Amino acid sequence: MMSDRNVTKYCKRFLALCIVTGLLFTTTGCSVFGPKQKPYKTYKPSVSETPVASEQPVVNLSEEQAGEFARRYLAKMTTEQKVAQLFVVKLEELDGSQGGYYEFRKCTKGMKTTLSQIPVGGVVLFSRNISTRKKTSKLIQRLQVNSQTPLFVTVDEEGGSVARIASNKKMKTTKFPTAESIGKTKDGEYVYNMGRTIAREIRALGFNVNFAPVADVKTSDLNTEIGERSFGSDPGKVSDMVAAFVQGSQERGVCATLKHFPGQGSSDGDTHQGSVDIDSSISKLRDLDFVPFKAGIDAGAEFVMVSHISVSRVTETKEPASMSELIMKTILREELGFSGIVITDAFDMASITDNYTPGEAALQSFMAGADIILMPSDLTQAYQAILNAVNSKKITQSRLDESVIRILTTKFKHGILTQEDLTVWEQPTATPSVTPAVTVSPKAKKGKKNRESAKTIKKSTKNKSKK
Repeated sequence: MMSDRNVTKYCKRFLALCIVTGLLFTTTGCSVFGPKQKPYKTYKPSVSETPVASEQPVVNLSEEQAGEFARRYLAKMTTEQKVAQLFVVKLEELDGSQGGYYEFRKCTKGMKTTLSQIPVGGVVLFSRNISTRKKTSKLIQRLQVNSQTPLFVTVDEEGGSVARIASNKKMKTTKFPTAESIGKTKDGEYVYNMGRTIAREIRALGFNVNFAPVADVKTSDLNTEIGERSFGSDPGKVSDMVAAFVQGSQERGVCATLKHFPGQGSSDGDTHQGSVDIDSSISKLRDLDFVPFKAGIDAGAEFVMVSHISVSRVTETKEPASMSELIMKTILREELGFSGIVITDAFDMASITDNYTPGEAALQSFMAGADIILMPSDLTQAYQAILNAVNSKKITQSRLDESVIRILTTKFKHGILTQEDLTVWEQPTATPSVTPAVTVSPKAKKGKKNRESAKTIKKSTKNKSKK
């Protein structure tokens, strides 16, 4: 028999689901997005492309073939390996010896050790990790070599001020203007070629996921978090440019990411600094904020990044969108029809860390529908929380497999994982085991203790692999 508290909880959830479901049928015509959604425009290259050094052929397997390979790969994975794929982390979470912020530009022994303990799904690099083309390529290569399963190597390369690579002149990549100025002076064809150019140039360095384009419609001049990163205030124009960027990027082998769902262009706060609630109704979201996301989804975007804003008028709670089943499952999956990877915004932002422990945040987000947790403030705690929930059957294996299949399918589809990787993985003695993760946070390890721990783990891994 349920307690009064649980009854109240489930009643509220049921009421919220009923409200959203009911509203699906109250909008004009067949579309739930207010004005009828127009098909996105398709583009073809209109300019000759200068060959990029080290450029490899673009791989695009069919969804069916990639899915078959993913299921075969999954069948050989341990629960620990599956859970680890749910995380994309900054380098400081792989090597905490220098604190939470450090200019790592090479793959260290600490990183190799952590990758053997928690073989994460991917890494994110920032400007501080990027110095020269040669060093950046080598860093990525070494991270990949030391990863059991090939990594998503991600970066924020939007153009304008958020360009981790192009902002460094030594990287010799194309510098683009802000999205805001592009929205005022350029067209979809320009943005399509921009997406292609960025993708070709960063892929040559080893990146395979770009956290772009920004799909937020900027409707508030008080918005400082999005600001000039948005293509503008017209949802139709923003949609055209978002779809164009997605096409250009993915044609050149780099997965595009629509951000920041459900749309935070109307916010007047900053989730980096604290909790933010937007005063938007479901009808306003459909008529305005969802429109570019739907265009990007239709254009084939592989990732959608979910924001930490709350939308209390829709969810009837102040919980972040990145922890809301209503936002991620009911709206993004069911209403907008997104079948790709749902990734959260960074979990080291104050809007998360002020209110949740790393374990609580990761577990709640995954249970609500996220596939990948981006940048937990403590990887060990976040990983252990989900692993414990799976082992205790609070999370079913089928729920875990659902997300891991999406991740692996995307990796196979874009050549991050290959058929050769699968062949090696399926060999009876080839699949590496996972060294149990230490219970102490990597950030707590310093000096001699850290070196001794690393030696012990390395020795354990070596002995285990011989078996």
